[in-house]
Amino acid sequence: MSELGLNTVSFAGRAASSSQFKATYAEGMGLVEETAAYLDGPGRAAAKVLPRMASVLYAAESMRLTTRLMQMASWLLLQRAVNNGEMSREQVLSEKSKVRLDGFNVDKNAPGWNDLPESFRELIERSLRLQNRIALLDREIYRPNEQEIVPDNENSVQAQLNLLRTAFSAN
Repeated sequence: MSELGLNTVSFAGRAASSSQFKATYAEGMGLVEETAAYLDGPGRAAAKVLPRMASVLYAAESMRLTTRLMQMASWLLLQRAVNNGEMSREQVLSEKSKVRLDGFNVDKNAPGWNDLPESFRELIERSLRLQNRIALLDREIYRPNEQEIVPDNENSVQAQLNLLRTAFSAN
């Protein structure tokens, strides 16, 4: 297994420089711009006429939304920097530790959720879907190398071989 592991190609490691990453990058940065334009324009106007509970929820969710988007944008920019040779993988790993790609979930059962503008709820949904895809990509790119992980079955197979050697060499 370890000999085979040395010859494997890490497709996940190449994912950050793929066309899939470029599309995800464009989508993420586009969503940041679209959300900023919405919150500064139509969203601001819509928030002024919301019922009290929805208004409080709108304020909280807009902060979560912008935080989520900024975290994703930071991650995307780090990947672009490593792809362009502007940063080493070690530098990205150090900076990446400051980025959170989880913990910004939404309670769609919260009082006032259904009173929020539909376009605002759609931005939240799109950001959550993108966040999930980026988190998955992050796990694929930065998981430990398979070469460094010794599968449990390798130890148990070796243990069985040692037992067989011992049993047959004793006779």
